[in-house]
Amino acid sequence: MRIDMTFDPDTFEEMDADLRALDPLGFPDYGQKLVVAAEKAEASDSILSGTARLDGAPVAVAVSDFSFMGGSMGSVAGEKIARTFERGLRSGSPVIIFCASGGARMQEGLLSLMQMAKTTAAFERNQRNGIPYIAVFTDPTMAGVLASYASIADVIIAEPKALVGFAGARVSKQAGVGRVPDDFQSSEWVFEHGMIDRIVPRKEIRSTLTNLVHTLGGHLVSRA
Repeated sequence: MRIDMTFDPDTFEEMDADLRALDPLGFPDYGQKLVVAAEKAEASDSILSGTARLDGAPVAVAVSDFSFMGGSMGSVAGEKIARTFERGLRSGSPVIIFCASGGARMQEGLLSLMQMAKTTAAFERNQRNGIPYIAVFTDPTMAGVLASYASIADVIIAEPKALVGFAGARVSKQAGVGRVPDDFQSSEWVFEHGMIDRIVPRKEIRSTLTNLVHTLGGHLVSRA
């Protein structure tokens, strides 16, 4: 599990676990799909959020679970991301978010798209108060998630060969805008074009995040 690989043992405390998605639009079969997704992922939604410690330093954490409806961002996922930023602000702790998503959850329509503005606004409050935010792009990081909270982090790192982009390769090809290279929308291609700061193999994620947290968060005095 990514949390066990990354953070100090037995320091992760889950929060917001009581949040559950509703079916505000009465979208066909959405309720049943939520039940199936929860059983498959053994989770209430596509985001796991809470607090942890990294080499002793307190951090606010959110981790995407792609096995829950492709990591899609609905109202609950957006709320958990916003609360993660708020938690970092209240405690004076850096925020770390692992991204893995195909984008907004279509079954919630405009309510899912609203989460893009909601999460971005939550980040803005943190930025004004000097709270560092580090995003980790995993495979894939796409669409509405990329276009909102994922791409505005102070530091963005990505795992090798992760798919990173707005529209998928098939959609881009169908648009016929122009020919793209074979590695288009890979983390390596995105890195070469200046969108992310570093590509980091999974086994080095913990040490990289530790250095970043101590460097960027060294001025913070945690109130947790």
